[in-house]
Amino acid sequence: MTLLALGINHKTAPVALREKVAFTPDSLVAALSSLKAQTGVQESVIVSTCNRTELYVSSENYSYRDLLNWLAQFHCVDETMIAGHSYHFEQSEAIRHLMRVASGLDSLILGEPQILGQVKQAYNDARHSGTVNGEFERLFQHTFSVAKKVRTDTDIGANAVSVAFAAVQLAKHIFSELPRRSVLLVGAGETIELVAQHLKEQGVQRISVANRTMARAQTLADTLDAQVLTLAQVPEQLHNFDIVISSTASQLPLIGKGMVERALRQRRNMPMFLVDLAVPRDIESEVNELGDAYLYTVDDLQHIVEQNLASREEAAQEAEAIIGSQVDTYLNWRQSQQSIDMVRQYRQRGNQQREELVERALNQLSDGKSADDVIKELAHKLTNTLMHGPTRMLREAARQNDDSLTGWLSQSLELDSHTSQRDE
Repeated sequence: MTLLALGINHKTAPVALREKVAFTPDSLVAALSSLKAQTGVQESVIVSTCNRTELYVSSENYSYRDLLNWLAQFHCVDETMIAGHSYHFEQSEAIRHLMRVASGLDSLILGEPQILGQVKQAYNDARHSGTVNGEFERLFQHTFSVAKKVRTDTDIGANAVSVAFAAVQLAKHIFSELPRRSVLLVGAGETIELVAQHLKEQGVQRISVANRTMARAQTLADTLDAQVLTLAQVPEQLHNFDIVISSTASQLPLIGKGMVERALRQRRNMPMFLVDLAVPRDIESEVNELGDAYLYTVDDLQHIVEQNLASREEAAQEAEAIIGSQVDTYLNWRQSQQSIDMVRQYRQRGNQQREELVERALNQLSDGKSADDVIKELAHKLTNTLMHGPTRMLREAARQNDDSLTGWLSQSLELDSHTSQRDE
């Protein structure tokens, strides 16, 4: 059985091509069914995210070119276009790639945790579609445990590597019990959306959104169960917030030193944490002169991100070593299963041959043939049947002068190797 992996991702292809080969939840079921119908495909899993589309297939006689052709036909895309922007792996390298993906080592952001959940979802979808059984069941469960081990035993996901995540991590350092804090998000663009997502993941409940366009603010607030403010309301409401994170396209500062100073007085000098992710700045730099205001800019956070990326690169080396070891562990298990299957097949064939010979002997006895002759013939035929395979292999090893194979056969059959060679 051969394990194949074919993929296209953010490193190898532009977004325009990635969009063409992506699978929607609706098309995924049909795709798995189509793959299952392909001659030679035993098991399959499809991982499809905004950054990658990957096919994992266990097959007897299905090749990389077959898989590439199937993907191109399914999406009605030129095969040569996919071939020029894709990658493929077989056997141990396919296993290694799957483990690297699930562990976040192949992600746009090194060590990001979301990909593990996406791989798990892909595996569950394949199970429900009936395209996963014995080997893939074991492979993917082992992969999930490897990804967990990487995250537990290394610092691959310990440090923030996006300014949005870094902002939330800093807030955790400044304020204990972050979920109890009130947060004002100024702006409603992509960066603020990412900040909001990280805040919700940390359990923060009291969030307000202020934006120049109220409709945009309301759209974001609806996803957060948050309150909406106009920019004009910010000065009078600022004292109600422990944390302020701003990212707008304004050409002038929206929050000045005087505004923050008044808010601090109303808060009776309880500290405020302010993060300015905008360029140009949304918050006047003079706010940093206030004793109870902690202001960080995008440059401050970018410096933290760069340090953390370096730390993750070091952790990635440790993760690669873990994955290398676990690939060997899985391959050893796979080999042992193949040995078990061979033993089972050998015993089944021996039992079948025995039953056939016993039935023949019983029929001969029923026909009145001498019991002595029947027993002798049964013993002769049974011996010849059992000896045929080993005898043929011994002769072939001797013909090729293969000492290692001859020695292994002699040991297995409990023979004196020198005697067996002289007899041949």
